[in-house]
Amino acid sequence: MDFNYTKEHEMLRNTVREFAEKEIKPIAGDIDKKGDIPKEILARMGEMNLMGLTVPKEYGGAGCDKISYMIALEEIARVCGSTGIVTEAHNSLGVGHIYERGSEEQRKNWIPDLAAGKKFAAWALTEPSAGSDAGGLQTVAVLDGDEWVLNGTKVFITNATIADYVTVMAITDRSKGPRGISAFVVPTGTPGYELGTEEDKLGLRGSHTSELVFEDCRIPKGNILGEPGTGFTGAMNILDRGRAAVGALAVGLAQGALDESVRYSKEREQFGRPIAKLQAIQWMLADMATKIEASRWLVYRAAWMEDNGIRFSKEASIAKLYASEMSTQVCLNAIQIHGGYGYTKDYPVERMLRDTKLMEIGEGTSQVQRLVIARQILS
Repeated sequence: MDFNYTKEHEMLRNTVREFAEKEIKPIAGDIDKKGDIPKEILARMGEMNLMGLTVPKEYGGAGCDKISYMIALEEIARVCGSTGIVTEAHNSLGVGHIYERGSEEQRKNWIPDLAAGKKFAAWALTEPSAGSDAGGLQTVAVLDGDEWVLNGTKVFITNATIADYVTVMAITDRSKGPRGISAFVVPTGTPGYELGTEEDKLGLRGSHTSELVFEDCRIPKGNILGEPGTGFTGAMNILDRGRAAVGALAVGLAQGALDESVRYSKEREQFGRPIAKLQAIQWMLADMATKIEASRWLVYRAAWMEDNGIRFSKEASIAKLYASEMSTQVCLNAIQIHGGYGYTKDYPVERMLRDTKLMEIGEGTSQVQRLVIARQILS
């Protein structure tokens, strides 16, 4: 086993960290307060290939491995969870599903602009009555001549308001249960496609999360990804990648909280000396660092397995479960170290705590992850 970063990994981390520190961190508080990420930031990320990191170069991407992707997500989330989740939902879910399940023609048609950040992708699985029960969808797609007609509602869709394309899971044969679910690419300007309620969230407030409504929404027959009935298995495979990526976001948020806590503890004086000199604070920092490092390598392991073509469903769930719950606790400890100031919006640890809670919910709750892990080890 080799636990060293490659030169490429080190270069990528340094490049993304420099960008994040200089261009995102100074406005992270405003992103949270205003509820929006400046378009110029997203454009700059597109220019840096951060919107197509793992897409092969032949389709306009950077052609990086999955560990590189995890490193980039961690560095972005370290300073801004909202920017991190927008990047992850675009790459892992939106672009990922089109690339993994799309035909060569579909890839060439949609991927280059998405990988370049000229256009954005969203992914629509969750419905009002189908969250953890992803197989219980109600949205339907009916073939009518050369068009599919979609009707239904999706909720909690990240990137919905900025997306140009949304990959939508819908039922094409109800008699087959999950095997009757198919995946479709819907251009967001299509008649019958409407944005519904935008959620007013606890955290990740710079990331837009909205309801989608389909009313006789007609798309070309060729917009289906793969064969009819393969949408559910495709979605589960994409969620494995997404879960590892959410783990990377959680690691980044926790690392950011630790960095802020170390800085604050060296500056804040009580009893005539910096609180970093107090054993109680030192032990909290040590525990935080240990759990972050353990989480980081769980995430990298899942990414390495994907790169090497090894099934990683269990490992992705383990990484997400441990990293997400770790990050919440680390952020809570960061606030404790900051004391009363940590409970105010003057310090970023308050925002980090609000942002990281979603990591225990999105792309499968902690309870679902435990179910996935248990089934794997008992099979």
